[in-house]
Amino acid sequence: MLEYTVQAHRVDAHGSIAATKDAEITLDTDVKGRADAFNPAELLLAALAACMIKGIERVAPVNHFDYRGVEVRIRGKRQDSPPFMAEISYELIIDTDEDDRRLDLMHHNVQKYGTIFTTIAAATKLEGTISRKSG
Repeated sequence: MLEYTVQAHRVDAHGSIAATKDAEITLDTDVKGRADAFNPAELLLAALAACMIKGIERVAPVNHFDYRGVEVRIRGKRQDSPPFMAEISYELIIDTDEDDRRLDLMHHNVQKYGTIFTTIAAATKLEGTISRKSG
């Protein structure tokens, strides 16, 4: 089994720092929020986006899938009581000339083999589409 470690600490009432390996990220832990950092819900959505992009990076060479770029647009809907991410929807947009069948196969691989994707899908409603970048 793989293991992951992250350390986080409070800097002050406005934010915190999380670190892993040689990387750090500022966290929005301010009760009033802050525009220059991801809050916990946004971090969850960013982790999902990173998982989807990394899945494409991993599968593309194996399946000889040619692409020029990837964009992920994600929306999360949070219910207040009890606090819960009730629904997540996404658009996965790939800049590619691959046909629809291969695009759908890529989507299937992202949905089936992404660690964060499958974890979130087991916990809440997760739906999305894949499409080819136009123009």
